Amino acid sequence: MTQHNQFGQPVGDALLDWQPRQPPERQVLTGTYCRLEPLCADHAEALFDAYQHAPDTRSWTWLLREPDASVEAFTAWVVSVCQLADPVHFTVIDNQTERPVGTLALMRIDPANGVIEVGHVHFSPLLSRTPMSTEAQYLLMRYVFDELGYRRYEWKCNSLNAPSRRAALRLGFTYEGRFRQALVIKGRNRDTDWFSLLDSEWPAAAKAFQKWLAADNFTDGGEQIRSLESWREKSN
Repeated sequence: MTQHNQFGQPVGDALLDWQPRQPPERQVLTGTYCRLEPLCADHAEALFDAYQHAPDTRSWTWLLREPDASVEAFTAWVVSVCQLADPVHFTVIDNQTERPVGTLALMRIDPANGVIEVGHVHFSPLLSRTPMSTEAQYLLMRYVFDELGYRRYEWKCNSLNAPSRRAALRLGFTYEGRFRQALVIKGRNRDTDWFSLLDSEWPAAAKAFQKWLAADNFTDGGEQIRSLESWREKSN
């Protein structure tokens, strides 16, 4: 039901108990298949090696940076960003091998309004298209909604980045629109697509993640039995 002020104008829902949230901290977030650790220089060499498993550099196309030519250059970048307050970078650690296999970050952090974005997602071939990749996203979402109490979780990507668009929809984000000519990246125009997940949508999304990540949702060969989307439809 729409609320109105004393002038009869429509206004947003009152948030009588709202208080600004705390910014995210550098802490370990542990799951079944992987864990997220704050990015640090000790991760750099193993991360660089993990990215070398790719047959080419196409995973860098949509990133803000070009590929690093050496482990020293990559380590210098890690050192330059690992202590930033925004973005807060995390390394994905494979619980089985204890090796770093990718990174992602919380960014554009807005505690006053309870809004935060996941970005800087760079998964190596050792992580992409595995249960770990989904669990890594789930762990970060769970931290933002359940522990920090944020209202809105955002995903943004180049409008031409079809894999990122598909990933956002698979993970339960809602497409909100396209910001035309939003950025100039690597000398090229970027239109940016916006997606979001709200705190009111999180309980159903979390239940679907838990069902999908359960051991009995995978065959002995590691293939999923039911898709994440189908579990989410069942939760709604």
